[in-house]
Amino acid sequence: MTTFEIEPGRLFIGGQWREAADGARTEVVDPSRGAVVTTVAEAGAADVDAAVRAARKAYDDGSWSGLSGRERGRVLHRVAELIRENADDIARLESLDVGKPITLAHAVDVTNAANDYEHFAALAHSLHGSHRDTPMNALAYTRREPLGVVAAITPFNFPLILAGSKIAPALAAGNTVVHKPADETPLSALYMAELFQRAGVPDGVVNVVTGAGPVAGEALLRHSGVDKIAFTGSTAVGRHAASVAGENLKPVTMELGGNAAHIVFEDADLEQAVGAIIKAFVFNSGQFCMGGPRLLVARSVYSTLLGILEQAVPGVPLGDPRQPETVVGPMAGEKHLKKVEEYVELARKEGGRIVCGGERLDLDGGYYYKPTVVADLPNDSRVIQEEIFGPVLTVQPFDSEDEAVALANSTPYGLASGVQTSNLARAHRVADRLQAGIVWVNDWAMLDPAVPFGGVKDSGFGREYGPEALASYTKVKSVVVSLG
Repeated sequence: MTTFEIEPGRLFIGGQWREAADGARTEVVDPSRGAVVTTVAEAGAADVDAAVRAARKAYDDGSWSGLSGRERGRVLHRVAELIRENADDIARLESLDVGKPITLAHAVDVTNAANDYEHFAALAHSLHGSHRDTPMNALAYTRREPLGVVAAITPFNFPLILAGSKIAPALAAGNTVVHKPADETPLSALYMAELFQRAGVPDGVVNVVTGAGPVAGEALLRHSGVDKIAFTGSTAVGRHAASVAGENLKPVTMELGGNAAHIVFEDADLEQAVGAIIKAFVFNSGQFCMGGPRLLVARSVYSTLLGILEQAVPGVPLGDPRQPETVVGPMAGEKHLKKVEEYVELARKEGGRIVCGGERLDLDGGYYYKPTVVADLPNDSRVIQEEIFGPVLTVQPFDSEDEAVALANSTPYGLASGVQTSNLARAHRVADRLQAGIVWVNDWAMLDPAVPFGGVKDSGFGREYGPEALASYTKVKSVVVSLG
């Protein structure tokens, strides 16, 4: 992949590109080189207000909410088509902005984003109420109606996919949107704004405000003109966002942190399991809320599996995300790299044994960290209990199914989990007992927009994907008509 020029980004409000009201701008850095690639406008409270007002105007005039679901679906199908037609440019932007390997940006991020819009386009005309049988002399029925203006606040690790998982169902249901992408990774959000316009989304229906979370994000959370908050990010920020939503009695969807356990039973196919284990903790350089950074292994195969990982993990291609063979790219920024370094150092202090990795890779000034496997930590270790959000795998043995489940459920998180076994009854039995929003059996990260995902415990609430997500962007109205 060759370097390509990125024009300075502006805010997209009411169908128009504009600078921030105070002219502020912020730098966007390529994490593979640590170099500035462009700047984008840095929105303040006045810009957020303008975006929400534009979204409200577009909602109230019915140019989108007044369309039939079938008509909205046609536009969303066109969005999906444009994503596929511009796949190369979008993949390059996502790779440049986040540090994703270009091959994975194409195969995962762009493909799934297109699938998101296509899926919710198909569901757009399926929103309907129902007749209710009552003893009253009346006709009673319900209607599903859009909520209004949705604030979509998305994180740095999967900018394109996680924006689509909110914007697509919000639009399908007839809402308008103000999108605040992560300040570190705003480029695909701005590119998508252009595609929405080209697809025929009316002005003001989708607005994009780039800027810092404590300023632009906070203003969006607190704006009285917002009718729903859809947030993906850390548990700490999610608590704050949910608190603000509660103060203002706004519905909210929270997809927060994760620290998933990946359980390997003695009857698992180890060759198959190793591929899933590595994918689960190195995918996106470990910056994956549904990653599998905690490996729980039956004691009878513990040493064998550790030996396999010690040989296999260093062979995973790590390096320049522009090279098609690269599987693991850099961390998304210096602060993320330093956080991983601190946790690995803590693992050493807590008595952990570094099986492989355990250090950064110096390459072109980028933020690279070698995939790391750590054994011999106690379960109450901070390294096991807390979300590292990097390519670090802890490995623990267990002696029984009950112990495996107890260890898996022992952290505050509950976003995802995984089971490796050839025993179908055990797979269902253990999946039923795991405290997680999604459980994968004999693989990892099998995701499709038809299948909902979301968290329990400190991993949040609400669901993205599936008809469950679409329903969460609507309100129910009951109508009772007297027949007397």
